[in-house]
Amino acid sequence: MYLKLRELYAGNPREANLLFLMLAVFLAVYFVPAGTARFDNAVLEAVRLTNWYAREHVVLCLLPAFLIAGAMSTYISQGSVMRYLGPEASKPVAFGVASVSGTLLAVCSCTVLPLFGGIYRRGAGLGAAIAFLYSGPAINVMAVVVTAKVLGAEIGIARALGAIGFALVIATLMHWLYRREESERSAGSTRGFGGEEAEQPLGVTVTFFALMVGILVFANWAAADSAAWMRIYQWKWQITALLGTGFAALLIWRWGWPPAQLAWVALAVVVSALLLPAVPELPFALAIAGVMLIAVQRERDREWAQQSWDFAKQILPLLIGGVFIAGFALGRPGHEGIIPSGWVAAAVGDNSLTSTVIASVLGALMYFSTLTEVPIVEALMGAGMGKGPALALLLAGPALSLPNMLVIRTILGTEKTLVYCVLVVIMATITGFIYGNLW
Repeated sequence: MYLKLRELYAGNPREANLLFLMLAVFLAVYFVPAGTARFDNAVLEAVRLTNWYAREHVVLCLLPAFLIAGAMSTYISQGSVMRYLGPEASKPVAFGVASVSGTLLAVCSCTVLPLFGGIYRRGAGLGAAIAFLYSGPAINVMAVVVTAKVLGAEIGIARALGAIGFALVIATLMHWLYRREESERSAGSTRGFGGEEAEQPLGVTVTFFALMVGILVFANWAAADSAAWMRIYQWKWQITALLGTGFAALLIWRWGWPPAQLAWVALAVVVSALLLPAVPELPFALAIAGVMLIAVQRERDREWAQQSWDFAKQILPLLIGGVFIAGFALGRPGHEGIIPSGWVAAAVGDNSLTSTVIASVLGALMYFSTLTEVPIVEALMGAGMGKGPALALLLAGPALSLPNMLVIRTILGTEKTLVYCVLVVIMATITGFIYGNLW
């Protein structure tokens, strides 16, 4: 039928495509099983997951990540990026620096995306950028510790070793597969966003980004069973406020920002925190909005606000849409979407290759916020999931998700995104299968 329409509209194929799309949408709406309990519940789960994501991740995770990514594109000299992370840089150094940098962030698969886009746009080689992209959500020290404590030391160690190996192997393979394209990109990347030379001394720039990363990390510090972790959790907002004060002082001292304007922002933050102490997202959002409003009024810092906005409008709609689809298909942790959880448990109930492949693919499609993958895997193992598929899900799940894939495609293109996702799934499958049959 589609080919007949193409022939009919041979002079204007765009009209044929539009007609086919309208017909497909109409048929999907016409035959949608609205009113059935499972479908209605799946839609509700999609709305609930999207609502939870907007409340828990957009303000505290993504907004500071957009700011950091925009600052990377503006204030980090392209020469420094090319020297340590560029396509021609030493691969052990580039991959090592990228993987360590990602590990220190301990962010989820969505929060790492603006930062990944920032270093890649700035000139980082594909391999180094991929190492950073995978290591941020996958090689999370606390998640590994919690995995070992809840699921057993052996699977915790296997997760740690597997994730480190993945970051290096996948980065190496991506670099090798696209080495010719990377060489051409390296030769043509002479123009940066903010100039070739850094305006600030290295120590000041490092402090600038360390303070922003610290704010991102501590604002999202989650509760856990560890006593030390919980002590930090109880003081997370005090630590975040202290880091924010240091950041404001640095902007006044080295960037020449007007103290009066920052004082007004600080006053708004303090008043909102006192009036609504149960809503910490409000003062956090006011602080970010205030910084961007000041930046956009300053000629030398306007590019920071522009780059941050570019990342936000490119990434945020795709993430929200992807989270909605993931919620519809698989639901929230502990709740069912359109796919029954019993099917999932039955499909991964042993250590066979088929079960491990299914676990890897499901892990790649599901969305996990930091540390939530552990109780999910614990519940699946309680329902009969094999250890091999469990490890495969732990290795593929935190690093990938449907929203994550949609955004990576806009940065790397369809082909590279597919290759990266397939490599993660294949390696998770192989590692899980070997582990499951050895143990």
